Formats: sequence, structure tokens, C-alpha cells
Amino acid sequence: MNPYVLTTLLSSLGLGTTLTFASSHWLLAWMGLEINTLAIIPLMAQHHHPRAVEAATKYFLTQATAAAMILFASMTNAWVTGGWDMSDMSNPIASTMVITALALKIGLAPMHFWMPEVLQGLDLLTGLILSTWQKLAPLALIIQTAQAIDPLLLTALGLLSTLVGGWGGLNQTQLRKILAYSSIAHMGWMIIVLQYAPQLTLLALLTYIFMTSAAFLTLKTSSTTKVSTLAITWSKNPVLTATTALVLLSLGGLPPLTGFMPKWLILQELAKQSLPLTATVMALAALLSLYFYLRLCYAMTLTISPNTVNSATPWRVQTTQASLPLALATTLALGLLPMTPAIVMLVT
Repeated sequence: MNPYVLTTLLSSLGLGTTLTFASSHWLLAWMGLEINTLAIIPLMAQHHHPRAVEAATKYFLTQATAAAMILFASMTNAWVTGGWDMSDMSNPIASTMVITALALKIGLAPMHFWMPEVLQGLDLLTGLILSTWQKLAPLALIIQTAQAIDPLLLTALGLLSTLVGGWGGLNQTQLRKILAYSSIAHMGWMIIVLQYAPQLTLLALLTYIFMTSAAFLTLKTSSTTKVSTLAITWSKNPVLTATTALVLLSLGGLPPLTGFMPKWLILQELAKQSLPLTATVMALAALLSLYFYLRLCYAMTLTISPNTVNSATPWRVQTTQASLPLALATTLALGLLPMTPAIVMLVT
């Protein structure tokens, strides 16, 4: 892609998210979301592959539907209250429509069906943008309007997303689909605790971004998109394969890795709010996710592919990819658990 076009598109992504962050007016927030959507569509379809074009089309139709719902809900609220302010969502119909549209934007269950299919058709770096940056603006709107949303609806969305994210990833062989279901499950963890401790939602979002960035950058470096390909990565790059296994276990929430921190704090908060049954279901759903991450680790570290590796010997080929972002993301995804008290103090 032309570097000037790429710069324009990435700048538009930043502008759209910043505009949504900075606005308290529904029309401005909607404009930011639209700029975001229109900026990432060319990045999705840049390879001119039928699957990439299909993914871009599905994403555009889904996001356009969600944007239309947001606009209609905000107009309904403005009709009733006489203002476009986000903090004044007193109409229950409008607030329910808004959370439904925003759930469709970020891929919360049961509005998650587009997410695995779209992510499967994308390049790994574009998939990283979709899984991390594109979640920021809708989540900011959800956090701002959380007080007006029915707590039962938020709890149901969170529980269903963690269960769907756990069950959906069990039968997958494509790594991008597995990461899509991982994203759905993590969004559920963020939404479930939003009404009780919004700072824990921000903490879960930060750790999710670190872990997902490390996973996508690792897969990009090793050019791996399928579980079967993972079996031959050990012979090509043992150190990268070992850190990949740890990053995946961190995504699953296994102590003593970083991914355990938000799950631990969220379960503790749910127990404080006298919701032991909800916390139990969330913990069991986390075990489902951990199972398919363990399956990936088994494929990487405990099996050897019977096929001959036809790639060039890696120690003779100089890599062209930047290793600093990968190293930083991997370090943050693996080693932040001892810093939990300091991080909690920072976010609160």
C-alpha cells in the first residue's frame, strides 16, 4: 500500500477514536465511530483476495447497522429529553438500543457472529488493529452510558460472551478464529464488572491489549495461521515458540502470568457484590478458554510434525520485522502479575 495512503488511513483511525473519546454529544461520537469504520475498510481489503473482500464487506454491513442503531437511539433520546448529551440517557428504550448497538460494534454475544468470520479473512496486523484499537471507542461509550443501562442486561451480555467465547474456540483449527473467540470472552469479562468497578474494566482492557498484541505479533513473526503449522515452529525458532506458549497461557488466565490479574480481581469484585453464582460461572467459562489454549501449547511444544520443513534455514535469513514491539508486548503479557498492587493503585 502507498505509504501516504497508509498514513492517511492510520491517522483517520486515530482521529475517529479520539473524536469519540472527547465528545459528550451523541452526534460527534457517532461521527467518530463512522470515521473509524471507513478508515479500516481499505486496510482490510488491501490484499485484493476474495476472502479479504468478503471480510471487509461483512464488517462494513455490521458496523453500518450498529451505527444506524446508535443514531436512531440517540435521536429517540433527544426527542424525549430534548438534548443530545450522553450523560442524560433517561429513556430506557434508547439506552437498551444503544448498548445493543455498541455490543454489535465490539462483538459481544449474542451479536458476535461476524467477529470470527471477519477476523479469519484479514492479515494478522489488520486483525490486531480490529481486535484492539477498534474496541476502544465503543467501550468508551459503554463506560459513559453504563449508569443508564439495565444491570441485568449487562450481566447477561457478560456471562453469555464468556460462555460463547469459551465454547466457540474449542473446535477451531484456525488461529485467527481462536483469537476472535478469545476477544469475545475477554469483552465479556470487561462488561460483567463495568457496573460495579469501571476501573477494573480499564485494567482488563489494558492487559487484554498487551496479551493480544503479543499473540498477533508472534504469529506474524512466525507466519503462522493454523494449529497444524504450530507443530513445526519449534524447529524454526525455539525461543519464540516457548514465549508463544506462555503468551497463550497468559491469554487463558493461568497464574503466575499477567492474564490471571484481571480475572482474579474481577472474581473478587463479584464476590464482594454478593454474586457468588455469577463468579462461579465466569470462572468455569475461563476454564473452557484455558482448555483450548492448552491444546495450542500441546501442538507447539509436545508434538513434532512428520513433514519435512521446506522453508529456508531461519538462521541464514535476516528478518525484516521489527522485534522491539514484540519483545515489549511479550514482556508485558508475561510479567505484570507481581505489579498488581501498584497497577490497581494507578487505575483507581
